[in-house]
This record gives sequence, structure tokens and C-alpha cells, in this order.
Amino acid sequence: MQQRIEPPVLLSRLLMFVFAGTAVVLFVLFVTLGKMFPLDRPEVFFVTTRPANSAIIQISEMSPNAESMDNYKRAFVMEYVRARNEVERNTSFMRTKWGNDVGGVVAAWSTPEVYSAFTKTSMVTAILGSYPDFEFKCPVNILGVPRAFRDNLYTVKMRYYCADNSGQTATTDYTIRIGLTVYDNAQIQWTERLDNPLGLKVSTYTVEGGEDPLDTGYRQ
Repeated sequence: MQQRIEPPVLLSRLLMFVFAGTAVVLFVLFVTLGKMFPLDRPEVFFVTTRPANSAIIQISEMSPNAESMDNYKRAFVMEYVRARNEVERNTSFMRTKWGNDVGGVVAAWSTPEVYSAFTKTSMVTAILGSYPDFEFKCPVNILGVPRAFRDNLYTVKMRYYCADNSGQTATTDYTIRIGLTVYDNAQIQWTERLDNPLGLKVSTYTVEGGEDPLDTGYRQ
């Protein structure tokens, strides 16, 4: 004769199964929350603020050793030459890098006179104007490290060409002479503090024995 389970017994067994499953789920949930929120021990966190772009910071005089300062200036000169002459296909990025608004490193690293001469070159005039997106690039290859001509005056050599979908210009070597101005207790914009923490400015920029690459490369 087939054995049958009475409804009350079956219901009680189902309820026991449901309660056991619920207990396991709650246990796992409590363990997970305990690991996610360790309220029984302190947690270290930092709160940062974003200052206004118009904030001004004061650069205090520092006395690094001569070798460290010279290495910094040589690196600054190389980065300036690269930022000033290198052209990438992203027109929006070029307008930011070469413009005078926030993010324009060439303007931040130049005296007003040097930056004004820079904006009059053919390449900069075209890109900062209504020049559309383009398949055009001009990479910069620095040849060696800059040489110190005298205090705060350096010469740097670079190899340069421009290329688009139709080909590239002839590769040309340029020797550039750069004079730096070092300000004591200078004031710089807050947004410049990472790109130019010492407040160096390029006060003279001369291409020896030729025209500016941003003119010759654009015309070829």
C-alpha cells in the first residue's frame, strides 16, 4: 500500500526548508556587509577640493644644487621644443596646446613676446584659425641633450618632417637657441603649477641658419 504524506507534515517540511534557506542567505549577507563596511576599525580617507582656475600661487625661492637645476632646465628646453613644434592629427588637442587658454603649455612656458611670434607662424595661424580636421602630423626627434651655451642659454637640435596622406616633406635637422628667464618669487596660475612648477619662461627662441620649422614645414 502506497505511503502518503499528510498535508500538515508536508507543509511543515516545506516551511523548514524555506527557513533554512533564508537563514543561509542572511548569514552570507551579514558576512558580506561586514567585509564591505568594517565599522569596527578606523578607515583613512582624504577630502580634496578643486580651486578656481583663477587662483594665484606664490613660488618661494628654493636653492637646489647646480646639477639638479641644470638637468631640470635641459629637460624643460626639450619639452618646450617638442610642445612648440610637434603637430598631431587631433585638431582640438592642438588648439588647446597652442592656444592661450587653460591647457596651453606653449603660452604658459613663453614670455608674451615669444608667444606672439609663435602665433604668427603659418602652421599655428592655420590650426588656431578655422582649419578643419586633418590627416597631418609633424613628429619631433630631439638629437642628444641640449647644450648650455652660457647661463640660461641653451642650444638644442631636432630632426623634423611633416606628413599627410599624400606623403611627407624632406627630413630636416634644426638647431634652435633658447634663452630662459628665471623669476624669483614669481606668481603663476594655479593650473600651471604641474606643467611649470618653477615658473621658467622662454624669453628668446631663434632658429639658427634657417626659417622656423612651423613656416617651412607648412609650405613644403
